[in-house]
Amino acid sequence: MNLGLEDRVAVVTGASKGIGAGIAKTLAEAGATVVVNFAADKKGADAVVSDIVTKGGKAVAVQANVTKADEVQHLFAVTKKEFERLDVLVNNAGVYSFGPVAMLQEDEFHRQFNTNVLGPLLTVRESLQLFGPDGGTIINLSTFASTGHAPGMVIYAATKAAVDSVTRVLAAELAPMKIRVNTVAPGATETEGLAAVGMSGERLEQAAAGIPLGRVAQPGDIGQAVLFLASDSSSLITGERIQVSGGQYV
Repeated sequence: MNLGLEDRVAVVTGASKGIGAGIAKTLAEAGATVVVNFAADKKGADAVVSDIVTKGGKAVAVQANVTKADEVQHLFAVTKKEFERLDVLVNNAGVYSFGPVAMLQEDEFHRQFNTNVLGPLLTVRESLQLFGPDGGTIINLSTFASTGHAPGMVIYAATKAAVDSVTRVLAAELAPMKIRVNTVAPGATETEGLAAVGMSGERLEQAAAGIPLGRVAQPGDIGQAVLFLASDSSSLITGERIQVSGGQYV
């Protein structure tokens, strides 16, 4: 397989930590120049850039909240100014909280849908001016829960089911531009975010015991799936959803 991304430019949203940082580092290791997007965690984004540069890669950090159209425009304006092109867009930025529908709050509904659904649509819209005549690839991050039925995840699962649908529609819409669009759907992944909702230590071990392959994912596992979809080895794959969960289903 040809997984090399030399001379290619990738934008990864929400890349200051967790899965996004893992994806950014994986793409950089494959030769891509990476734009590390962040909304607020400049320290984390700078650390990701430093790690990439220390290992001989090339990366820059750019602040932009993906729910704000003008900030998304800034993200791609900087990308154009610095690198003059775009080959890979990874829509990783996302938010979540869990709870029963009886406790649903309208503000939380809009917070999740604005980031998880509107955000990728805004980034895709702005990215189109930077993809060249040879096209490129867009990878949206979903979740194993988008096809499941886990209690307490109704808003988050709905946003990611929408992302799955967005991928299928855009795959058809952007095919004439030679832009492929796919989804990567992680299962439980050991990140700061998972720890923040109480999934660490013994609870994480319990979760791993219920996964057929016996472990939760690491950010690099998700990065490898994204790398495959970003590379020429997946040149005839579009509109698909790859679940990286060790066989985990809800």
